[in-house]
Amino acid sequence: MIIVAVAVVGFIFFANVWTDVLWYQQLGFFEVYFKENLARILIFLAGFILMFVPVFYAIRVAYHARPVYAPDSEVRDNLNRYQAQLEPVRRVVMIGIPVLFGLFAGSAAASQWQSVLLFFNQVPFGQADPQFGLDISFYLMTLPFLGFVTGFLMSVVVIAGIAGILTHYLYGSIRLMERGIFTSRAAQIHLAVTGAVFLLLLGANFWLDVYSTVQNNGGHWAGALYTDVNAVIPTKTILAVAAGLVAVLFIVAAVIGRWRLPVIGTAMLIITSILAGGVYPWVIQQFQVRPSEQTLENKYIDRNIAMTRSAYGLDKIKVSPYNATTDAKTGALAKDAQTAANIRLLDPNLVSSAFSQLEQYRPYYQFPKALNVDRYTVNGKTQDTVIAVRELNQDGLNASQQTWVNRHIVYTHGYGVVAAKGNTFTVDGKPDFLLSGIPSMGTLGSDASYQPRIYFGEDSPDYSVVGAPDGAPHREQDRPAGKDTSTETQYTFTGNGGPNVGNWFNRLLYSIKFQSSDLLLSDGVNEKSQILYDRTPRERVQKVAPYLTVDGSAYPAVVDGRVKWIVDGYTTSQYFPYSQQQQLGNATADSQTTSGRTAALPNSAVNYIRNSVKATVDAYDGSVTLYAWDDQDPILKAWEKIFPTTVKPYSEMSGQLMSHVRYPEDLFKVQRELLGRYHVTNADSFYQNNDAWSVPNDPTVTDPVRQPPFYMSLQMPDQTKPAFQLTSSFIPQVVNGAARNILYGFLAADSDAGSQKGVKADTYGQLRLLQLPTDTQVPGPGQAQNKFNSDPEVSRELNLLRQGASDVLNGNLLTLPVGGGLLYVQPVYLKSTGETSYPTLQRVLVAFGDKVGFAPTLDGALKILFGGDSGASAGDSANNGQTTTPPGTTTPPATADAQAQLKAALDQANKAIQDGQAALAKGDFAGYGAQQSLLSAAIQKALDAESRLGATPAPSASASPSASPSASSSPSPSPSK
Repeated sequence: MIIVAVAVVGFIFFANVWTDVLWYQQLGFFEVYFKENLARILIFLAGFILMFVPVFYAIRVAYHARPVYAPDSEVRDNLNRYQAQLEPVRRVVMIGIPVLFGLFAGSAAASQWQSVLLFFNQVPFGQADPQFGLDISFYLMTLPFLGFVTGFLMSVVVIAGIAGILTHYLYGSIRLMERGIFTSRAAQIHLAVTGAVFLLLLGANFWLDVYSTVQNNGGHWAGALYTDVNAVIPTKTILAVAAGLVAVLFIVAAVIGRWRLPVIGTAMLIITSILAGGVYPWVIQQFQVRPSEQTLENKYIDRNIAMTRSAYGLDKIKVSPYNATTDAKTGALAKDAQTAANIRLLDPNLVSSAFSQLEQYRPYYQFPKALNVDRYTVNGKTQDTVIAVRELNQDGLNASQQTWVNRHIVYTHGYGVVAAKGNTFTVDGKPDFLLSGIPSMGTLGSDASYQPRIYFGEDSPDYSVVGAPDGAPHREQDRPAGKDTSTETQYTFTGNGGPNVGNWFNRLLYSIKFQSSDLLLSDGVNEKSQILYDRTPRERVQKVAPYLTVDGSAYPAVVDGRVKWIVDGYTTSQYFPYSQQQQLGNATADSQTTSGRTAALPNSAVNYIRNSVKATVDAYDGSVTLYAWDDQDPILKAWEKIFPTTVKPYSEMSGQLMSHVRYPEDLFKVQRELLGRYHVTNADSFYQNNDAWSVPNDPTVTDPVRQPPFYMSLQMPDQTKPAFQLTSSFIPQVVNGAARNILYGFLAADSDAGSQKGVKADTYGQLRLLQLPTDTQVPGPGQAQNKFNSDPEVSRELNLLRQGASDVLNGNLLTLPVGGGLLYVQPVYLKSTGETSYPTLQRVLVAFGDKVGFAPTLDGALKILFGGDSGASAGDSANNGQTTTPPGTTTPPATADAQAQLKAALDQANKAIQDGQAALAKGDFAGYGAQQSLLSAAIQKALDAESRLGATPAPSASASPSASPSASSSPSPSPSK
């Protein structure tokens, strides 16, 4: 039975290993799997041997050194009984204990495979640390390895020493006597050698601690500070030498058999380590540094600032003073007309349900909670877009369809990309699609020009079996034929997306891996079948590049006729000298990660980060391509030496792919978090911490969590044309949960890499920081949101919109440095309470200084804000697709009569809605139709009244003939039914 059990376990282990081999071979990254596991195995064996041999010989030597004479006391009689009980299994124990410790040690050592490989393949940084003048690679690639080796060897010596002492005691070489402890000559030599080796390793550890002081992160500032340089480093050096001298005394004791000198030396070493290693630095810190801290630490704070900014890529940031005005003057947006025309009103975090209701088509499709922002060239102009992939949702199948065949052979993939303009809407507030429908139609592509099927995505099934011989019947559910028919089409996967399961052996292995007998027995699996698994883009990139930290947001793009997932990969380290550490999970947390819309990074500590790799994952066949984006990063260069065939130069990226590369979100979040303090480069000001900033909380959510950065096309003051940017703002540092919510800074990262094959734009990745005066009165995002919420006119209209069982949803609050100041723009959506409802854009809020504008269109809101002529040629890009007053004309002044007429018309419209719903509930369709006529008349009166106020409103869900009691997307029942 034992043999059978071992055989079963062994075969299961083999099945998992061999299926991994097939996966990596199919993907073309077998080199990664082979070298990683070879390194793990070799390091495991080295760790096993280094632990097994000393422990084994410590026990063996102690056993052979046992006294010849039998014990003659009660204690020795007890030991004799233990020896007798142990004797039948002594040989097994003497081998088993070292084997057990060797397995633990080998496993611990194997987990350090990356440190070992980096040490043997390190690449110099060409930059020296300011304390010792050593190349940075020593701290990132050499010191961690040496620390691991010394720590491992010290644990080996301790465990082997304890095993030897216990064996000596068990067999009588060490005896507890009335006059003290008796040790045999052999035991004394054994203990002396063990102590000497341990002390030598301890001395080496003290020596390495000298260099690791520049990596300290326990104080107010990272790195070796005044106390470290003037007290810790000298005492660590002294302790290293002292440990070596005491080790020599132990060797002498082993030779001459006298222990007084090593005992005294050990006591002195302990006392010295306490006094010199602890008390002396404390005295220096308390009585010399603290009274004059700003003066004494000045040089080391300078080091911390410079090295931190270098480690996080903040050293090349462009800082510009920005004396922002709060006066919204007529024509102020004339210089920013292109930016104003492209302001994104489509909130990717709110319109997922709109995409679902308008573009899902079948319950077995789905869209993600948060969509992505990208840009495409449409009619020769760059257009910000909100884009999503229509992925498979097997949970949308009804219970009778939830069979193994349906879940793994029939329903295998999603279909198509859906993209909408970021700055325009239809007349009723719906997204204005650039690519939509089944089959896909639009300006970005169609079935004839790109492959729309999504086999690999963020919500793909755990595994699917696809493929069939030519001429075989299609088994996979493909898509509905169109909007107006329920006829379904079938399809057969034709790519190379996964390992072959056409032979019985592979089918058996994968049946074990996925614990499925159906996979082994199903007739849906044929000689051409492939199995697709590990299908999320981030997961695939992480597996083929285990040395990378992968960004939490993978985004899709239509590239060269294919749907590609673009994934950002980072090389990181926690060993950069004088650099401030950050916890990745904390630094990148915002309202997106806390809501689960984007993946959160692990909360690991880093103090160096580079966006070294851009990766793509083909949504059809799952192929992964890694491009060396930061090809000067020494850590990436080291990994390229280790895996030379896996990473391609970015010069091989196509022009279309380059045009969709963007600055990564998580890197930007880490940088903005640090920039809150490290925008200050003067050591004295940095010490005083009187100009620290914080990232503002997201005012659109109730929980106090940071506002996410936003992608948008934006022209910064020093730019000649708009560029796709990732942006964020800063307010004064939050103290005890409170802060002045005024704007101190605005940060933008240029995300335009260009559109030429293999040519990266020089401006890509440029960080630009607009620094406002500290006495500024420019409202922050929180104040702007409060102004929106408290403005009487805004509140009145929003309350009217909330009537009729509808919810008002505030979209993302965008901040734009235009018009010589800071403009806030927030779309306002209306959503009915029905299950199939979705938000539609109904109003736009804008603020500049203390002034607020509110209208059905962005153009109308800007005209209210800037007195009728903003100077921005927004055109139809800001008007929800409606006709508005041409830019540059003066809006007629609002009159009390027009306002009264507007309010009365809205009241009539809401009453018509309520009466119509009541009639519909009673089944009185004639009465419902009459109320719809009254509703149309009321809306026309509202249109007339608001046109006199200077803007033409879009019909709202609470005052619209198309608004039904259940959902804005559901057709109203006809009165004639």
